[in-house]
Amino acid sequence: MTAEQWPTFRADLIALFGKYLPRNGVSSDLATELDAASGQQTVPVWPAGEALLCKVPASRAGQYFAKWWHQVRVLVTADAKRYDAIQVRDLGLTAWFGLIAARCKGLQFYYWLSYPQSEGQVDRARARGPRAGMRYWFPLMQGTFGRWLLYRVVLPRADHVFVQSAQMLEDVAAEGVPRERMTAVPMGVDLELAQAAQLAPAQDPRLDGRRVIAYLGTLDRVRQIEILFQMLLQVRAQVPDVLLVLAGDTEDAEHRAWLQEQIRQLGVQDQVLWLGWLPSSQAWAYMRRAEIGLSPFPRSFLLDSASPTKAIEYMGLGMPVVANDNPDQQQVITESGGGLCVPLQSAAFAEAVVSLLNDPDTRRRMGEQGRAYVAARRGYDSLAQQVAAVYHRLSARSAA
Repeated sequence: MTAEQWPTFRADLIALFGKYLPRNGVSSDLATELDAASGQQTVPVWPAGEALLCKVPASRAGQYFAKWWHQVRVLVTADAKRYDAIQVRDLGLTAWFGLIAARCKGLQFYYWLSYPQSEGQVDRARARGPRAGMRYWFPLMQGTFGRWLLYRVVLPRADHVFVQSAQMLEDVAAEGVPRERMTAVPMGVDLELAQAAQLAPAQDPRLDGRRVIAYLGTLDRVRQIEILFQMLLQVRAQVPDVLLVLAGDTEDAEHRAWLQEQIRQLGVQDQVLWLGWLPSSQAWAYMRRAEIGLSPFPRSFLLDSASPTKAIEYMGLGMPVVANDNPDQQQVITESGGGLCVPLQSAAFAEAVVSLLNDPDTRRRMGEQGRAYVAARRGYDSLAQQVAAVYHRLSARSAA
C-alpha cells in the first residue's frame, strides 16, 4: 500500500517492486488509487501481481478519504492465505490499520519509509504560518499526530522497517527503533533501460553546436534550482555556447512563474532549454546529448535523509556528475569517483562545470567509473537481490 498513484514515475516502485523483485521470488499486489490524469479507462497492469485500484474524486479532502477507505477495505477483505505480509509505504494512518490487520490475520507487517512525511507536513505548515488558516492548522495537526503514531505506535511494532538511506536509518534509530530491524534501500537505476549504447541521443536542433549540461527531476521550491541560473552567468563568461537543459517541472504554478522570471532577470534565456516533464526514455535521450549532469540538493533534516535519484541516473548513463554534499550523493561520488562534490553555491558549481567542460579525459574517466559503480552497487537488479534476501529471511523466520 503506497502513497503514490498508479501508474507512477517512482523508479523504486516500477523497477524494484514491479520488475526485479518478482525475478527474485517476491511478488506483490498493489493497493492505491488510479491516476485519473493518465486517461486510462481500464485497470493498468501491475506486473508484480494484481493492481487493487480505486478512483478518487476531484477534491483534495475527498481524495484523501476515498483512498484511505479503499485501503481499509482491502485490509479487511484480504485473504490471508494469499499473503506472507502486509507492507505500507509512507501512510501513517493506513499503517496503523495495516498493523492491526496483519496481527489479526497472522501476517507479518512491514513499513517502508521513503520520506519523513509527517515532519514534512509540520515544516510546510510552519513555513505558511498561522495566517494561512486551515492550510496551516490542518497539516500541522496531521503531521504532529502522524509523527506520534508512526514513531510511538507503528514502527516499534513493525516486524521490519525499510528506509531510504543510511542517514534515515540513523534518524529513525534515534527515535528508538532497533537498527537490526531496519534495512536501508537507496535509490537505484534500471540498467536494462539505461543502456547508453542503446539510447539514441535526442535529435533536437536546439542542442546543435552547444556545450550541453543537464538537470533531470523536480523543480520544486525546496530544490533551489535558481542556483543553476546564477551558475550559468559565471559559466557563460568562460564557455559562451553553454546550454542548460531542464528535464522536469514543478506542480507549483506560482513557483514556476517565479523561476521563469529569474531566468529573464538574469538574462540567461538563451542558455536555458526548459523541456518540462518527459517520459524517462525521452528525458534520457536528452541526457545522452549532455556532457555533465547536475544534482543540487539542499541540506536540511528532511532532505539529508533522501537518496537522490538523479545522480545515480546520470552515472548509470555514463555521465560525470556535479553535485553538492547531500550525505547519499557525497557517498556515491566519493566511492565511485564518478563526479565532483562541491558546496551548494553557484560559484562552486560554476567552477566545477567549467573545469570538466575543459577536461574531456576527466569527463570520460568519471563517466566510466560512475557507470561501473552503479552497475555493481546501485542497479535495481542488484538492489532487488539484497531486498529479496531480507524478505525471504523474514518469511522463513515467520514460518519457523
